[in-house]
Amino acid sequence: MRQVAQNYKSGELVVLDVPAPACKPGGVLVRSLYSLISTGTEMMKVTEARLSLVGKARARPDQVRKVIDSVSQQGPVATYKKAINTLDSYTPLGYSLCGVVVEVGTGAEEFVVGDLVAAAGNEFALHAELNWVPTNLCVPVPVGVAPEHAAFATVGAIAMQGVRRGEGQLGEMACVIGLGLIGQLVLRLLVAAGIRVVGVDTVPVRCRMAEEAGAIACAAPDVEGTAYLEQVVLEATGGLGADQIYLAAGGESNGPVELAARLARDRARVVDIGKTKLDLPWNAYYEKELDVRFSRSYGPGRYDDRYELDGVDYPAGYVRWTERRNLGCFLDLVANGSVEVASLVSGTRAIEDATQVYEELRTGSLKGVGFLFAYAHAGDGAAADVVGHEVPGSPAAGADASVNGAVNGFVTPATAAFARTLRSPSTSATGQAGSVRIGFIGAGAYASSMLLPHLTKLPSAALTTVATTRSLSAVNAQRKFGFEAVSTDVSQVLDDPAIDAVFVVTRHHSHADFVCRALERGKAVFVEKPLALTREEVDRVLAVVAATGNDRLMVGFNRRFAPLFTDLRRRFGDPGGPVSARYLVNAGRLDPSSWYLNEGLEGSRFLGEGGHFIDTLSAWVGHDPVEVVSYRTSNGLDLTAVLRYADGSLATITYATDGDARFPKETLDVSGGGGNARLDNFTRATVWTRSGKDVKRSFAGQDKGQRTQVAAFVEAVRTGGPMPIPLDSLVATTRSTIAVGESLVSGHGEVP
Repeated sequence: MRQVAQNYKSGELVVLDVPAPACKPGGVLVRSLYSLISTGTEMMKVTEARLSLVGKARARPDQVRKVIDSVSQQGPVATYKKAINTLDSYTPLGYSLCGVVVEVGTGAEEFVVGDLVAAAGNEFALHAELNWVPTNLCVPVPVGVAPEHAAFATVGAIAMQGVRRGEGQLGEMACVIGLGLIGQLVLRLLVAAGIRVVGVDTVPVRCRMAEEAGAIACAAPDVEGTAYLEQVVLEATGGLGADQIYLAAGGESNGPVELAARLARDRARVVDIGKTKLDLPWNAYYEKELDVRFSRSYGPGRYDDRYELDGVDYPAGYVRWTERRNLGCFLDLVANGSVEVASLVSGTRAIEDATQVYEELRTGSLKGVGFLFAYAHAGDGAAADVVGHEVPGSPAAGADASVNGAVNGFVTPATAAFARTLRSPSTSATGQAGSVRIGFIGAGAYASSMLLPHLTKLPSAALTTVATTRSLSAVNAQRKFGFEAVSTDVSQVLDDPAIDAVFVVTRHHSHADFVCRALERGKAVFVEKPLALTREEVDRVLAVVAATGNDRLMVGFNRRFAPLFTDLRRRFGDPGGPVSARYLVNAGRLDPSSWYLNEGLEGSRFLGEGGHFIDTLSAWVGHDPVEVVSYRTSNGLDLTAVLRYADGSLATITYATDGDARFPKETLDVSGGGGNARLDNFTRATVWTRSGKDVKRSFAGQDKGQRTQVAAFVEAVRTGGPMPIPLDSLVATTRSTIAVGESLVSGHGEVP
C-alpha cells in the first residue's frame, strides 16, 4: 500500500510502498477515502525536518535536554549513533481521515465491514491507504455527511475541545486570533453555540471566509485593524470587552498574546489552542486577572493508552466529553447543518501527488486552509455501497481528474489488493551459502541501534524478513539493514521454513508467547529481556522445550559479554571463596508516557530490566542465585535486592529511579580474596590487589557486549554448538527477577 512519510534527518518527503497493517484486537482496519492535511501541525513538522541539525536542536530544546542526559549516561559516541538512527528514519504524517471498515478486530464488534467511519490519531489515522484504528479513535459517520467532510472530524474535535475549555455562554463575545483551519472551525463552533465572534488574521481571504461563516467582524492585527476590532467589541459588549479569546495562531511573534490582553474584558478566559509564543505581558494580564487556559488536542483520553489503545472509556457521568465523543459531536453538527465545512475544502489531490502538494504548501504557491488527499482503490470494477451511505461518484470539487470516480470500489480482506508482506526484488531469496538466515519480530530503537548494526557486519548472518506492528518500522529496517522482505504479519517470520533463527525484540508482555511459538517451529530464538513476566510463563517455555526437544534459546543478557567486564573478571582472578558485590543502577525517571510504566501489561520496571544485573552478577560469581530478598524505599521509587549464592557469595542490587540523570547509570563493586574490583558504567574498569592498582579504560565509548553477544549466538546456531548462556542459567535469572517483585510483597524470597 502507499503511505506518505518523511525522513526527519534529510527532510525528504516521499510516498512509499509499505506492507499493509494487520487488524489487531480492539480496533478496525480502515481503507482510506480521504485524509485531511493539517496545514498547521504537519507543515511545522515538514519545515523542521528541512532544518540543519543545529536548527532542529533549536526547534526542539526538549529533545536536546534528553541528548545531554544521554551523553552523561552512555557517552558521546553511543548517544550520537542513537540520535542519528532516530533522525534517519521515515516517520508518518497525517492524523484525520474518513474511510471504510474492511476488517473488524476482536472487541470492536460495534463496527461491521462496510461502515463509513472517521478516524483520529497521529499514529493511526495516517496518510495511508490502510490504517488500523482503535475503537476509541474511530466513530461512525452520520448519514448524509460526505466522506470528504467527515475527514475534518479530528481537526474539528481539536477545535471543539478548545471551545469547551473557553466555557462560553449564550450572548458572550469571543475573539479568535488566527483564522487558519483550526481558527475557522473554532469560529464556526462558537457561532453554532450562539456566541458572537470577531476574528483576527493577516490574510484577507481568511477574514472574508470567517465573516461569511458568521463572524460579526474580522481584521488584520495591524494598528488600524486592531483599533477597528476593539471598537466593535466594546460597542457589542457595552464597553466590557471579549469574554473569551482563542489563540489559534502559530509562529514566534508575541503579538497574539498581547492582542488578547487588549481585547479581553476583566477576568476573561484566554485559551491557547495552537502553538504560539506565550510571553505573557505581566501587567496587562495581572491587571485584568486573565484566566489563561490550554486546550490539549482532541479532548480527555488523549495520551492515555488505557483509553486509546485498551478501549477503557471514561463514564459520561464523570467525563462528559471525551475525545471520541467530541469526534462524534462534531460530525453530528455537520450532519444537522449547524457547522459547515464544505467551504473549507480548498482542494483535493491524489495521494500520489503528496510530495508535490507539501512542497507547494511550503513555498506558499498552494493557498487555502483545507486540503484533502483522495485514495484510489482496486476493486471488482463495480461501485460499492457503504453501509448506510452511498459513496459519491467523484471526489470533492477541485479534485484531480486522475482520481475521479476512483474512490467507489472497496474490497474485503479476502480480496485485498495490498499484501501485508513486501519482498525486495533486488535481494536473493536464498541468502549466502552456509549463512544463518535470520528473521526479526520487532525493529524498534533498541533493535535498530544495538543489534542490527552488529548483525549486518557478520558474514554468517543473512537478514531475511522483518515483521513489525507499524508498516514504516519494517520499511526503515529494510532500508537501513537490507532485509529481503518486510511484513506486518509475524507468521511470515515464524512459519518460514527457510528461517533458522528468530530475534524477538518486542514489548515485554509478548516475549514468552513468541518464544514458545518460534521454538515449536524448530527455530533458534534470541529474545530480548525479559524472557517471561510470570512463573507460569517460564513454566510454559520449559514445557515447550521438553515437548519439542528444542532448547536453542538465548536471552539478551549482553553485559556479561562486555569487553571491560570480561577483562576485569579475568584480572580479578579466583578469590578462593565467596565474594561480596554491589551493583548500583541509576535508572532515572521515565517519561510519563513511557510504555514501561504500564505495569498491568508489561510488568514492573525492574522486572523488565533487572535480569541484566542479576545475570551479570551470576556471570561474575559463577553460580546462579538460590535466594532473593528485596526492599523498597517508603516513597516506592527505589528498591534494593539481596541475592545469596550457593558458594556463600552475597550481592546487592540497588535500583534507583530518583537520582540525577547526569550520574553514571551503572557501577559494579566486588570484594573478595584480598582484592577489589570496580566497573564504572562500562567505560573504566579498576582492580586493586596487593600488587597495586590496575585501571583500563574504553576510549571508544561504552561497549555493553551486544556485538560479542550476537556474534556468539549466530555462531552457535551456525555450528550447532551450545548456546552462549546455558538454559538453566537463563531460567534461574528470570525466576530470580520475578522473585524480587514477589519479595516486595511477601517479605521473603526464594528461587525454586
